[in-house]
Amino acid sequence: MTKRQYHLLELFYIISGSFLTAVGIALFTTPAKIASGGVSGIATILFHSFGFDTGLSILVLSVPLFLIGVAIFGKEYGIRSLAGTLFLALFTSLLNRIFGYGGVLSYENPQSILLSAIFGGVMMGIGVGLVLRSGANTGGTDIVAQILARFTPLSMGSSLFLVDALVIGASAYIFSLEMALYATITVYITATVIDRVLLSFGTRSAKTVFIVSEKLQVIQKEILEQLGHGGTILSGLGMYTGLNRPVIMTVVSNHKVAQLTNIVHEADKRAFMIVQEAYKVLGEGFSPIEEETWAGLSDVTQSKPKKRS
Repeated sequence: MTKRQYHLLELFYIISGSFLTAVGIALFTTPAKIASGGVSGIATILFHSFGFDTGLSILVLSVPLFLIGVAIFGKEYGIRSLAGTLFLALFTSLLNRIFGYGGVLSYENPQSILLSAIFGGVMMGIGVGLVLRSGANTGGTDIVAQILARFTPLSMGSSLFLVDALVIGASAYIFSLEMALYATITVYITATVIDRVLLSFGTRSAKTVFIVSEKLQVIQKEILEQLGHGGTILSGLGMYTGLNRPVIMTVVSNHKVAQLTNIVHEADKRAFMIVQEAYKVLGEGFSPIEEETWAGLSDVTQSKPKKRS
């Protein structure tokens, strides 16, 4: 695959993923008053409170977050995030104009809310999964979660949960507790479907990646700046050439594997990569190692045999 074809494939994922996400927002969750976290959830609250167009709200809310993301993660990250944000806002507004703000279901039937929670979650899960596959994201509070994951002990998943929980909590106050529970269903379905989409492309759980390349310094710099990940430089010796071949070993979460592949591909088309499943990853940027330590000590304490009297 040529570099141009590679970028066209990425663009296809971003556009198609943004469109499917917009379908879930414009036709299902927003009309049903389901604020399922993120900027789209805030946009849903603003629409039902003040009548603001959801697509426009997504764009306006995402701009300052986009600028922060550029400042922290670099221009390449910013371009990808901007593309996802623009397409999502555009498609959401277009769908609102075409179908109206009432969606495609009749909410005189109570079952329509549950159907919107389910199908909205499925559509957004597929859409966001495709966008993440390209190495981009849909902007908004995804950026906030990535910032939290980088500068706090929270993992990416925990950061996303925290941000979504705040939005859902606000929806419980503004709409009702029942609507917040529907939103929780949507968030769960969305997260599950995202994992399924990423799994279908062979990116399951965290990955251990080994990289051998003559452009090691360039790749190392991009991993640090674009992904916000560290790694380890291992000493290696080429069996055929007998030359020293330093090897990068890094661990990345499932949704960043595609972005890492893009980085390596752009830096060195002759690079050699090995991607392996990481059963459990403990430490900075992933699960805190202290939790596992205390869990292990607790297991040992509980299984310690009692003294005989």
